[in-house]
Amino acid sequence: MASFVIEGGHKLSGDIYPQGAKNEVLQIICATLLTSEEVVVYNVPDILDVNNLIQLMRDMGVTVSKKGVDTYSFKADSVDLKYLESDEFLKKCASLRGSVMLIGPMVARFGKAMISKPGGDKIGRRRLDTHFIGIQNLGAEFNYNREREVFEISANELKGSYMLLDEASVTGTANIVMAAVLAKGITTIYNAACEPYLQQLCKMLNRMGARISGIASNLLTIEGVEGLGGTEHTVLPDMIEVGSFIGMAAMTRSELTIKNVSYDNLGIIPESFRRLGIKLEQRGDDIYVPAQDCYQIESFMDGSIMTIADAPWPGLTPDLLSVILVVATQAKGSILVHQKMFESRLFFVDKLIDMGAQIILCDPHRAVVNGHNHEFTLRGGNMTSPDIRAGIALLIAAMSADGISRIHNIEQIDRGYQNIEGRLNAIGARITRI
Repeated sequence: MASFVIEGGHKLSGDIYPQGAKNEVLQIICATLLTSEEVVVYNVPDILDVNNLIQLMRDMGVTVSKKGVDTYSFKADSVDLKYLESDEFLKKCASLRGSVMLIGPMVARFGKAMISKPGGDKIGRRRLDTHFIGIQNLGAEFNYNREREVFEISANELKGSYMLLDEASVTGTANIVMAAVLAKGITTIYNAACEPYLQQLCKMLNRMGARISGIASNLLTIEGVEGLGGTEHTVLPDMIEVGSFIGMAAMTRSELTIKNVSYDNLGIIPESFRRLGIKLEQRGDDIYVPAQDCYQIESFMDGSIMTIADAPWPGLTPDLLSVILVVATQAKGSILVHQKMFESRLFFVDKLIDMGAQIILCDPHRAVVNGHNHEFTLRGGNMTSPDIRAGIALLIAAMSADGISRIHNIEQIDRGYQNIEGRLNAIGARITRI
Protein backbone atom coordinates (compact mmCIF):
# COMPACT_ATOMS: atom_id res chain seq x y z
CA MET A 1 0.00 0.00 0.00
CA ALA A 2 1.55 3.32 -1.10
CA SER A 3 1.51 6.56 0.88
CA PHE A 4 2.14 10.26 0.35
CA VAL A 5 4.42 12.26 2.65
CA ILE A 6 3.52 15.95 2.34
CA GLU A 7 5.54 18.87 3.62
CA GLY A 8 2.93 21.56 4.11
CA GLY A 9 3.13 25.31 3.89
CA HIS A 10 4.57 25.71 0.39
CA LYS A 11 2.92 28.04 -2.09
CA LEU A 12 2.11 27.00 -5.63
CA SER A 13 2.73 29.10 -8.73
CA GLY A 14 2.50 28.72 -12.48
CA ASP A 15 0.23 26.83 -14.86
CA ILE A 16 -1.44 23.46 -14.45
CA TYR A 17 -3.46 21.47 -16.98
CA PRO A 18 -6.44 19.31 -15.96
CA GLN A 19 -6.49 15.73 -17.19
CA GLY A 20 -9.24 14.17 -19.27
CA ALA A 21 -12.50 13.60 -17.41
CA LYS A 22 -12.64 10.26 -15.60
CA ASN A 23 -16.43 10.16 -15.41
CA GLU A 24 -16.75 10.77 -19.15
CA VAL A 25 -14.09 8.42 -20.44
CA LEU A 26 -15.49 5.41 -18.55
CA GLN A 27 -18.78 5.86 -20.44
CA ILE A 28 -17.02 6.44 -23.76
CA ILE A 29 -14.89 3.30 -23.50
CA CYS A 30 -17.93 1.15 -22.72
CA ALA A 31 -19.75 2.68 -25.71
CA THR A 32 -17.08 1.39 -28.11
CA LEU A 33 -18.66 -2.06 -27.65
CA LEU A 34 -21.68 -0.87 -29.65
CA THR A 35 -19.83 -1.15 -32.99
CA SER A 36 -17.42 -3.51 -34.71
CA GLU A 37 -15.68 -0.52 -36.30
CA GLU A 38 -12.75 1.43 -34.88
CA VAL A 39 -13.35 4.22 -32.35
CA VAL A 40 -10.44 6.55 -31.53
CA VAL A 41 -10.53 8.39 -28.19
CA TYR A 42 -8.31 11.38 -27.37
CA ASN A 43 -7.39 12.96 -23.99
CA VAL A 44 -7.66 9.68 -22.07
CA PRO A 45 -6.33 10.14 -18.51
CA ASP A 46 -3.66 7.76 -17.21
CA ILE A 47 -5.46 6.79 -14.00
CA LEU A 48 -6.14 3.49 -12.29
CA ASP A 49 -9.89 3.17 -12.95
CA VAL A 50 -9.48 3.97 -16.65
CA ASN A 51 -6.45 1.72 -17.10
CA ASN A 52 -8.29 -1.15 -15.41
CA LEU A 53 -11.27 -0.72 -17.74
CA ILE A 54 -8.99 -0.58 -20.80
CA GLN A 55 -7.33 -3.83 -19.69
CA LEU A 56 -10.74 -5.37 -19.12
CA MET A 57 -11.69 -4.45 -22.70
CA ARG A 58 -8.52 -6.19 -23.94
CA ASP A 59 -9.39 -9.27 -21.91
CA MET A 60 -12.85 -9.28 -23.50
CA GLY A 61 -11.29 -9.54 -26.96
CA VAL A 62 -11.48 -5.88 -27.96
CA THR A 63 -8.47 -4.77 -30.02
CA VAL A 64 -7.00 -1.83 -28.10
CA SER A 65 -4.10 0.18 -29.52
CA LYS A 66 -2.30 3.04 -27.80
CA LYS A 67 -1.73 5.60 -30.55
CA GLY A 68 -0.26 8.39 -28.43
CA VAL A 69 0.39 9.55 -24.89
CA ASP A 70 -3.35 9.99 -24.28
CA THR A 71 -4.89 8.44 -27.40
CA TYR A 72 -6.37 4.96 -27.77
CA SER A 73 -8.25 3.13 -30.48
CA PHE A 74 -10.84 0.45 -29.74
CA LYS A 75 -12.19 -2.13 -32.18
CA ALA A 76 -14.75 -4.57 -30.77
CA ASP A 77 -15.03 -6.86 -33.80
CA SER A 78 -14.19 -10.13 -32.02
CA VAL A 79 -15.58 -9.96 -28.48
CA ASP A 80 -15.09 -13.22 -26.57
CA LEU A 81 -18.61 -13.90 -25.26
CA LYS A 82 -17.50 -17.01 -23.34
CA TYR A 83 -14.97 -14.96 -21.38
CA LEU A 84 -17.82 -12.70 -20.29
CA GLU A 85 -19.25 -15.62 -18.32
CA SER A 86 -15.96 -16.54 -16.63
CA ASP A 87 -15.16 -16.11 -12.95
CA GLU A 88 -12.10 -14.04 -13.90
CA PHE A 89 -14.19 -11.48 -15.79
CA LEU A 90 -16.78 -11.25 -13.03
CA LYS A 91 -14.09 -10.81 -10.37
CA LYS A 92 -12.58 -7.90 -12.31
CA CYS A 93 -16.01 -6.29 -12.67
CA ALA A 94 -16.49 -6.52 -8.91
CA SER A 95 -13.46 -4.28 -8.34
CA LEU A 96 -14.37 -1.64 -10.94
CA ARG A 97 -17.56 0.39 -10.62
CA GLY A 98 -17.39 1.63 -14.21
CA SER A 99 -17.96 -1.95 -15.38
CA VAL A 100 -21.70 -1.55 -14.70
CA MET A 101 -21.90 0.51 -17.91
CA LEU A 102 -20.96 -2.57 -19.93
CA ILE A 103 -24.51 -3.89 -19.45
CA GLY A 104 -26.27 -1.54 -21.88
CA PRO A 105 -23.87 -2.01 -24.82
CA MET A 106 -23.57 -5.77 -24.30
CA VAL A 107 -27.31 -6.41 -24.14
CA ALA A 108 -27.97 -4.08 -27.08
CA ARG A 109 -25.40 -5.66 -29.38
CA PHE A 110 -25.10 -9.25 -28.19
CA GLY A 111 -28.40 -9.88 -26.41
CA LYS A 112 -26.86 -10.89 -23.10
CA ALA A 113 -24.57 -9.75 -20.30
CA MET A 114 -23.34 -10.94 -16.93
CA ILE A 115 -22.07 -8.60 -14.26
CA SER A 116 -21.13 -8.90 -10.62
CA LYS A 117 -22.02 -6.16 -8.18
CA PRO A 118 -19.42 -3.50 -9.00
CA GLY A 119 -17.06 -1.96 -6.48
CA GLY A 120 -15.62 1.56 -6.23
CA ASP A 121 -15.68 4.13 -3.45
CA LYS A 122 -16.87 3.19 0.03
CA ILE A 123 -19.33 6.05 0.28
CA GLY A 124 -22.52 4.31 1.33
CA ARG A 125 -25.22 2.67 -0.76
CA ARG A 126 -25.00 3.22 -4.50
CA ARG A 127 -28.00 1.36 -5.82
CA LEU A 128 -28.31 0.11 -9.39
CA ASP A 129 -32.11 0.17 -9.63
CA THR A 130 -32.14 2.98 -12.22
CA HIS A 131 -29.82 1.01 -14.51
CA PHE A 132 -31.71 -2.24 -14.18
CA ILE A 133 -35.28 -0.92 -14.35
CA GLY A 134 -34.47 1.24 -17.37
CA ILE A 135 -32.96 -1.65 -19.33
CA GLN A 136 -35.84 -3.89 -18.20
CA ASN A 137 -38.23 -1.32 -19.68
CA LEU A 138 -36.53 -1.96 -23.03
CA GLY A 139 -37.35 -5.67 -22.76
CA ALA A 140 -34.34 -7.22 -21.03
CA GLU A 141 -34.73 -9.86 -18.35
CA PHE A 142 -32.66 -9.71 -15.16
CA ASN A 143 -31.92 -12.72 -12.96
CA TYR A 144 -29.72 -12.77 -9.88
CA ASN A 145 -27.61 -15.90 -9.57
CA ARG A 146 -27.16 -16.25 -5.81
CA GLU A 147 -24.63 -19.06 -6.11
CA ARG A 148 -22.23 -16.97 -8.21
CA GLU A 149 -23.50 -13.61 -6.87
CA VAL A 150 -23.90 -12.19 -10.37
CA PHE A 151 -26.64 -10.57 -12.41
CA GLU A 152 -27.58 -12.40 -15.61
CA ILE A 153 -29.23 -10.20 -18.24
CA SER A 154 -30.71 -11.36 -21.54
CA ALA A 155 -32.91 -9.99 -24.31
CA ASN A 156 -34.05 -11.50 -27.60
CA GLU A 157 -34.91 -8.03 -28.85
CA LEU A 158 -34.91 -4.63 -27.20
CA LYS A 159 -37.88 -2.38 -27.93
CA GLY A 160 -38.21 1.36 -27.40
CA SER A 161 -40.21 2.51 -24.40
CA TYR A 162 -41.22 5.60 -22.43
CA MET A 163 -39.66 5.80 -18.98
CA LEU A 164 -39.56 8.29 -16.13
CA LEU A 165 -36.36 7.69 -14.17
CA ASP A 166 -36.69 7.62 -10.38
CA GLU A 167 -33.41 9.54 -10.12
CA ALA A 168 -31.29 11.50 -12.59
CA SER A 169 -28.44 9.00 -12.40
CA VAL A 170 -25.57 9.84 -14.76
CA THR A 171 -24.30 6.29 -15.19
CA GLY A 172 -27.87 4.97 -15.17
CA THR A 173 -28.88 7.34 -17.97
CA ALA A 174 -25.71 6.46 -19.91
CA ASN A 175 -26.44 2.74 -19.61
CA ILE A 176 -30.03 3.12 -20.79
CA VAL A 177 -29.04 5.39 -23.69
CA MET A 178 -26.41 2.91 -24.87
CA ALA A 179 -28.98 0.12 -24.81
CA ALA A 180 -31.70 2.20 -26.48
CA VAL A 181 -29.68 3.33 -29.51
CA LEU A 182 -29.95 -0.19 -30.99
CA ALA A 183 -33.49 -0.94 -29.73
CA LYS A 184 -36.45 -1.16 -32.10
CA GLY A 185 -38.61 1.95 -32.16
CA ILE A 186 -38.48 5.12 -30.06
CA THR A 187 -37.29 5.43 -26.48
CA THR A 188 -38.17 8.46 -24.37
CA ILE A 189 -36.22 9.06 -21.15
CA TYR A 190 -37.63 11.70 -18.79
CA ASN A 191 -35.66 12.92 -15.76
CA ALA A 192 -32.53 11.94 -17.64
CA ALA A 193 -29.17 13.17 -16.39
CA CYS A 194 -27.83 16.01 -18.53
CA GLU A 195 -24.25 16.47 -17.24
CA PRO A 196 -21.70 17.55 -19.89
CA TYR A 197 -20.22 14.05 -19.81
CA LEU A 198 -23.59 12.54 -20.71
CA GLN A 199 -23.94 15.15 -23.46
CA GLN A 200 -20.53 14.11 -24.77
CA LEU A 201 -21.62 10.46 -24.88
CA CYS A 202 -24.80 11.31 -26.80
CA LYS A 203 -22.92 13.48 -29.30
CA MET A 204 -20.41 10.69 -29.92
CA LEU A 205 -23.19 8.14 -30.42
CA ASN A 206 -24.88 10.46 -32.92
CA ARG A 207 -21.63 10.73 -34.88
CA MET A 208 -21.63 6.91 -34.93
CA GLY A 209 -25.09 6.92 -36.49
CA ALA A 210 -27.44 7.03 -33.49
CA ARG A 211 -30.49 9.32 -33.46
CA ILE A 212 -30.64 11.06 -30.10
CA SER A 213 -32.45 14.35 -29.61
CA GLY A 214 -32.94 16.52 -26.54
CA ILE A 215 -29.23 16.48 -25.67
CA ALA A 216 -28.42 18.82 -22.73
CA SER A 217 -32.00 18.53 -21.43
CA ASN A 218 -33.60 16.05 -19.03
CA LEU A 219 -35.87 14.69 -21.78
CA LEU A 220 -34.06 12.47 -24.28
CA THR A 221 -35.70 10.90 -27.33
CA ILE A 222 -33.85 8.04 -29.02
CA GLU A 223 -34.87 6.54 -32.34
CA GLY A 224 -33.31 3.11 -32.56
CA VAL A 225 -31.06 2.22 -35.52
CA GLU A 226 -29.83 -1.07 -36.98
CA GLY A 227 -26.16 -0.49 -36.30
CA LEU A 228 -23.44 2.03 -35.46
CA GLY A 229 -20.13 2.87 -37.12
CA GLY A 230 -16.77 4.14 -35.99
CA THR A 231 -15.81 7.68 -34.99
CA GLU A 232 -13.27 9.84 -33.18
CA HIS A 233 -13.92 11.52 -29.84
CA THR A 234 -12.06 13.97 -27.59
CA VAL A 235 -12.72 13.75 -23.84
CA LEU A 236 -13.46 16.98 -21.93
CA PRO A 237 -11.08 18.22 -19.22
CA ASP A 238 -12.03 16.93 -15.78
CA MET A 239 -14.21 19.48 -13.99
CA ILE A 240 -13.46 17.81 -10.63
CA GLU A 241 -9.75 18.42 -11.14
CA VAL A 242 -10.45 22.02 -12.10
CA GLY A 243 -12.38 22.53 -8.86
CA SER A 244 -9.68 20.73 -6.88
CA PHE A 245 -6.99 23.06 -8.25
CA ILE A 246 -9.09 26.14 -7.38
CA GLY A 247 -9.34 24.80 -3.82
CA MET A 248 -5.58 24.14 -3.65
CA ALA A 249 -4.78 27.69 -4.74
CA ALA A 250 -7.10 29.15 -2.10
CA MET A 251 -5.91 26.94 0.77
CA THR A 252 -2.20 27.53 0.05
CA ARG A 253 -2.75 31.24 -0.73
CA SER A 254 -1.19 30.70 -4.15
CA GLU A 255 -1.42 32.32 -7.57
CA LEU A 256 -2.35 29.68 -10.12
CA THR A 257 -3.57 29.47 -13.71
CA ILE A 258 -5.61 26.42 -14.63
CA LYS A 259 -5.30 25.94 -18.39
CA ASN A 260 -7.80 24.75 -21.00
CA VAL A 261 -10.66 24.09 -18.61
CA SER A 262 -13.56 24.09 -21.14
CA TYR A 263 -15.12 26.89 -19.10
CA ASP A 264 -18.55 26.63 -20.73
CA ASN A 265 -18.85 23.06 -19.39
CA LEU A 266 -18.05 23.92 -15.76
CA GLY A 267 -21.59 25.03 -14.93
CA ILE A 268 -22.01 26.35 -11.39
CA ILE A 269 -18.54 25.25 -10.18
CA PRO A 270 -16.76 28.64 -10.50
CA GLU A 271 -19.66 30.44 -8.80
CA SER A 272 -19.67 27.90 -5.94
CA PHE A 273 -16.07 28.79 -5.11
CA ARG A 274 -16.85 32.50 -5.44
CA ARG A 275 -19.49 31.98 -2.72
CA LEU A 276 -16.62 31.02 -0.44
CA GLY A 277 -15.01 34.37 -1.22
CA ILE A 278 -12.42 32.97 -3.62
CA LYS A 279 -11.52 35.30 -6.47
CA LEU A 280 -11.09 33.75 -9.88
CA GLU A 281 -11.09 35.12 -13.41
CA GLN A 282 -11.94 33.56 -16.74
CA ARG A 283 -9.16 34.32 -19.19
CA GLY A 284 -10.17 32.83 -22.51
CA ASP A 285 -10.52 29.15 -21.70
CA ASP A 286 -8.28 29.40 -18.62
CA ILE A 287 -9.07 30.17 -14.97
CA TYR A 288 -6.72 32.52 -13.14
CA VAL A 289 -6.77 32.32 -9.33
CA PRO A 290 -4.88 35.21 -7.67
CA ALA A 291 -3.11 34.77 -4.34
CA GLN A 292 -5.43 35.70 -1.45
CA ASP A 293 -4.48 36.11 2.19
CA CYS A 294 -8.12 35.64 3.19
CA TYR A 295 -11.49 34.82 1.66
CA GLN A 296 -14.87 35.41 3.28
CA ILE A 297 -17.90 33.15 2.90
CA GLU A 298 -21.00 34.93 1.66
CA SER A 299 -24.29 34.87 3.54
CA PHE A 300 -27.70 34.51 1.99
CA MET A 301 -29.63 37.73 1.35
CA ASP A 302 -31.57 37.36 4.60
CA GLY A 303 -28.31 37.04 6.54
CA SER A 304 -28.62 33.32 7.22
CA ILE A 305 -25.66 30.94 7.07
CA MET A 306 -24.53 29.89 3.60
CA THR A 307 -25.50 26.34 2.61
CA ILE A 308 -23.80 24.52 -0.24
CA ALA A 309 -25.41 21.28 -1.37
CA ASP A 310 -24.99 18.88 -4.26
CA ALA A 311 -27.69 18.46 -6.90
CA PRO A 312 -28.16 16.95 -10.35
CA TRP A 313 -26.73 19.04 -13.19
CA PRO A 314 -26.78 22.00 -13.59
CA GLY A 315 -26.47 21.88 -9.78
CA LEU A 316 -23.16 21.28 -8.03
CA THR A 317 -21.56 17.88 -8.53
CA PRO A 318 -21.26 15.86 -5.29
CA ASP A 319 -17.67 15.03 -6.23
CA LEU A 320 -16.56 18.55 -5.24
CA LEU A 321 -18.23 18.86 -1.85
CA SER A 322 -15.25 17.29 -0.06
CA VAL A 323 -12.97 19.92 -1.60
CA ILE A 324 -15.35 22.76 -0.75
CA LEU A 325 -15.58 21.55 2.84
CA VAL A 326 -11.79 21.56 3.22
CA VAL A 327 -11.44 25.01 1.63
CA ALA A 328 -14.07 26.36 4.06
CA THR A 329 -11.90 25.37 7.05
CA GLN A 330 -9.63 28.37 6.32
CA ALA A 331 -12.32 30.82 5.16
CA LYS A 332 -13.74 33.68 7.21
CA GLY A 333 -17.24 32.73 8.31
CA SER A 334 -19.33 29.59 8.58
CA ILE A 335 -21.01 27.28 6.12
CA LEU A 336 -23.30 24.24 6.12
CA VAL A 337 -22.18 21.56 3.67
CA HIS A 338 -25.07 19.25 2.74
CA GLN A 339 -24.09 16.04 0.93
CA LYS A 340 -27.47 14.75 -0.26
CA MET A 341 -26.59 11.95 -2.64
CA PHE A 342 -24.20 9.76 -0.62
CA GLU A 343 -24.49 8.95 3.04
CA SER A 344 -20.87 8.28 4.04
CA ARG A 345 -18.86 10.83 2.09
CA LEU A 346 -18.49 13.23 5.02
CA PHE A 347 -17.03 10.72 7.45
CA PHE A 348 -13.49 11.82 6.55
CA VAL A 349 -14.01 15.06 8.51
CA ASP A 350 -12.74 13.42 11.71
CA LYS A 351 -9.29 13.51 10.12
CA LEU A 352 -9.66 17.26 9.49
CA ILE A 353 -10.80 17.78 13.09
CA ASP A 354 -7.63 16.01 14.25
CA MET A 355 -5.67 18.54 12.16
CA GLY A 356 -7.38 21.41 14.00
CA ALA A 357 -10.37 22.18 11.77
CA GLN A 358 -13.56 23.38 13.45
CA ILE A 359 -16.25 21.13 12.04
CA ILE A 360 -19.49 19.81 13.51
CA LEU A 361 -20.69 16.63 11.79
CA CYS A 362 -24.46 16.90 12.23
CA ASP A 363 -25.31 13.55 10.63
CA PRO A 364 -24.05 11.42 7.71
CA HIS A 365 -25.17 14.10 5.25
CA ARG A 366 -24.46 17.48 6.88
CA ALA A 367 -21.48 19.26 8.40
CA VAL A 368 -21.08 22.80 9.73
CA VAL A 369 -17.65 24.35 9.15
CA ASN A 370 -16.41 27.35 11.14
CA GLY A 371 -13.51 28.82 9.19
CA HIS A 372 -10.20 29.85 10.78
CA ASN A 373 -9.66 32.77 8.35
CA HIS A 374 -6.02 31.57 8.09
CA GLU A 375 -5.45 32.76 11.67
CA PHE A 376 -4.87 29.17 12.76
CA THR A 377 -2.99 26.81 10.46
CA LEU A 378 -4.01 23.17 10.28
CA ARG A 379 -1.55 20.71 11.83
CA GLY A 380 0.10 17.96 9.83
CA GLY A 381 -1.49 14.59 10.45
CA ASN A 382 -1.44 10.87 9.75
CA MET A 383 -4.50 9.75 7.78
CA THR A 384 -5.94 7.22 5.36
CA SER A 385 -7.84 8.04 2.18
CA PRO A 386 -11.30 6.37 2.21
CA ASP A 387 -12.27 7.34 -1.36
CA ILE A 388 -11.06 9.35 -4.37
CA ARG A 389 -12.61 12.70 -3.49
CA ALA A 390 -11.90 12.57 0.23
CA GLY A 391 -8.34 11.64 -0.72
CA ILE A 392 -7.78 14.78 -2.78
CA ALA A 393 -9.45 16.89 -0.06
CA LEU A 394 -7.05 15.48 2.55
CA LEU A 395 -4.14 16.18 0.20
CA ILE A 396 -5.26 19.82 -0.09
CA ALA A 397 -5.48 20.06 3.70
CA ALA A 398 -2.00 18.56 4.10
CA MET A 399 -0.50 20.96 1.53
CA SER A 400 -1.76 23.92 3.59
CA ALA A 401 -0.88 22.45 6.99
CA ASP A 402 2.00 23.21 9.30
CA GLY A 403 4.43 20.31 9.36
CA ILE A 404 4.57 16.86 7.80
CA SER A 405 1.49 14.82 6.90
CA ARG A 406 1.13 11.25 5.72
CA ILE A 407 -1.76 9.96 3.65
CA HIS A 408 -2.07 6.19 3.31
CA ASN A 409 -4.12 4.15 0.82
CA ILE A 410 -3.33 6.65 -1.94
CA GLU A 411 -4.37 4.04 -4.50
CA GLN A 412 -7.78 5.65 -3.98
CA ILE A 413 -6.37 8.98 -5.19
CA ASP A 414 -4.61 7.24 -8.10
CA ARG A 415 -7.99 5.93 -9.25
CA GLY A 416 -9.01 9.46 -10.22
CA TYR A 417 -5.94 11.72 -10.44
CA GLN A 418 -3.11 11.25 -12.94
CA ASN A 419 0.46 11.60 -11.60
CA ILE A 420 -0.92 14.07 -9.08
CA GLU A 421 2.28 14.43 -7.04
CA GLY A 422 4.42 14.99 -10.15
CA ARG A 423 2.15 17.71 -11.50
CA LEU A 424 1.82 19.47 -8.14
CA ASN A 425 5.52 19.24 -7.31
CA ALA A 426 6.24 20.93 -10.65
CA ILE A 427 4.39 24.04 -9.43
CA GLY A 428 5.82 24.17 -5.91
CA ALA A 429 4.32 21.40 -3.77
CA ARG A 430 6.48 19.02 -1.69
CA ILE A 431 4.90 15.59 -2.01
CA THR A 432 6.82 12.28 -1.86
CA ARG A 433 5.37 8.89 -2.75
CA ILE A 434 6.61 6.00 -0.64
